[in-house]
Amino acid sequence: MRSLADRSYPTINDLKLEHIKKLGANTTYKLLTEDRSYLAKYLPKLEELPLRSMQDSFLEGLIPLSTDQQLQEKYITFLGHVRIGRLLEDMDLFAVFVACKHIYAPSIPDGLYPYALVTAAVDQIDFTDFVPKPNEDIKLSGHVSWVGRSSMEVVVWLEQQLHGNWHKITRALFVIAGRDATNKKAALVNQVKPLNQYEREMLEGGVARNNRRKKNLREHVSKVVPTAEEQQIIHDLYVATAEIDDLMINQAKFPSGLIAMDKCTISNVIFSHPENRNILNTVFGGFIMRNASELAWILGYQFSKYRPLSRSISDISFNAPIAVNSLIQMEAHVVYTHLQYYQIIVFVKVLDPIKGQTSKSNTFHFTFESPDLVKQVYPKSYHEAMLYIDGKRHFNLVMSGDHGSKVGDLIDKHMANLLSKL
Repeated sequence: MRSLADRSYPTINDLKLEHIKKLGANTTYKLLTEDRSYLAKYLPKLEELPLRSMQDSFLEGLIPLSTDQQLQEKYITFLGHVRIGRLLEDMDLFAVFVACKHIYAPSIPDGLYPYALVTAAVDQIDFTDFVPKPNEDIKLSGHVSWVGRSSMEVVVWLEQQLHGNWHKITRALFVIAGRDATNKKAALVNQVKPLNQYEREMLEGGVARNNRRKKNLREHVSKVVPTAEEQQIIHDLYVATAEIDDLMINQAKFPSGLIAMDKCTISNVIFSHPENRNILNTVFGGFIMRNASELAWILGYQFSKYRPLSRSISDISFNAPIAVNSLIQMEAHVVYTHLQYYQIIVFVKVLDPIKGQTSKSNTFHFTFESPDLVKQVYPKSYHEAMLYIDGKRHFNLVMSGDHGSKVGDLIDKHMANLLSKL
């Protein structure tokens, strides 16, 4: 426990140990995944799951950077700032702790936890202008903000106290899926009962966000033809770069300020180890988030010639678990630019060197800002044109007041309301 401003908070490591104890998990790595199928009989039925309030799942914890020098070494950047990737790891872990606190059934025996909680998606992570210091504690706080039959939306805040005032670093919306202990099927979770107008509006917003996620999936460019306006944008880009007079194949002009999309990409391959695992012996989602964010940052640095300023990470999808010992390939592409902003997508694939096969696992969308105008990226193929349109859609959504500030204001007001009761 750490004390801060006359209050005591558990550290992120305290919360992790408490979580492991609650799950009854074995912390020693074994080549074969522990058989947890016997826990299926303890999964509660719907009538055994009492209604829960948002206050019931509210949780706070600290990253103790002010006192732990080893931790400082892990979190500090070469610029003397805090590594965003490390914070993403902690937020992902913390969101699972919040979801675990939300689930409650009197019928579940102590030490026999029949659930596996996995990150299914991250709706949006918005960053403020505040630059966190690597030698001051960072506070995590959060609660469940919406619930489906087996999934939970968890809002997580990061703040740092300087000179007696709390400064918000970021706010994120995670979607945590409740699964059975073997991660083979969905498991029912407690529903939420709103206690005031703030909570009613948050639940309504959660329903709207869930519907929007489904709508975006249905209308993705890989499934639906782009709109007439989007097709016109692609044609205008073609006209700006093609030699219209003779239409020679591969003949193109390069106006000043434009750069081809295929020149704005990097990739790497990483190898996961047991230290990167969760209780299911699959790769911890936060580890993937950290590596994807750092690869995107490197590409942004190369592309803009300035150190990137993170504005948002949106629409992160976790399509399939990744086994420990996997070869993980990440590809980052600058897919859209607007003035000083640029959009980077990172694809995560699992490589099977024996079979020579790859399978898609995750997709990340990053919005960065540069202190100066950036070159306009343009596509040279239909596939790249679809990446461009998809990037533009994500950028517009991030910059939309309806999705960003209005939702954020409501969530922040509810956070203040919860803290006033402590």
